[in-house]
Amino acid sequence: MIKEGKLAELEACRKFFKRSTSTLTEAEATFSPKEGMMSSAQLIAHVAQTFEWFIDGAFGADGFNTNFDKLMAEVMAYDSVEKAQAWFDKAHKYFCSVLESKRDDELMTPLKDTSIMGDAPAVAVVGAVIEHTAHHRGALAVYARLCGKVPPMPYMDE
Repeated sequence: MIKEGKLAELEACRKFFKRSTSTLTEAEATFSPKEGMMSSAQLIAHVAQTFEWFIDGAFGADGFNTNFDKLMAEVMAYDSVEKAQAWFDKAHKYFCSVLESKRDDELMTPLKDTSIMGDAPAVAVVGAVIEHTAHHRGALAVYARLCGKVPPMPYMDE
């Protein structure tokens, strides 16, 4: 019963992110507000990667991957909004499929790897990934505005 509500939250998160970033095109893919910051495509890729990172950290055999240099190198290779969005779609689907495969007792089991979120129940990664995505959704809305675009309201179709 737990997972149905969490899957609904994740679907809302996906819709909000896709709407908020819908004005970003290949023309804005390499835009960043300041040197040293991630570009639009890289930030979308980072969000996608984090979906995989959280679900693998909670339910994978190896726990949370803390090779942050390698993770960042993967994200920094992105220069296409379209490819980053495709990764986001794939990562969201993967996260949901892993969650869907778990029983409630598995979702409530404390994390095996306590290095990131302590001994929270494994299902806590759902809230963490949603919060992380919302944070970067807001940043990407600012990126769009800095490029002269108006991002749509994330919570409803226009």
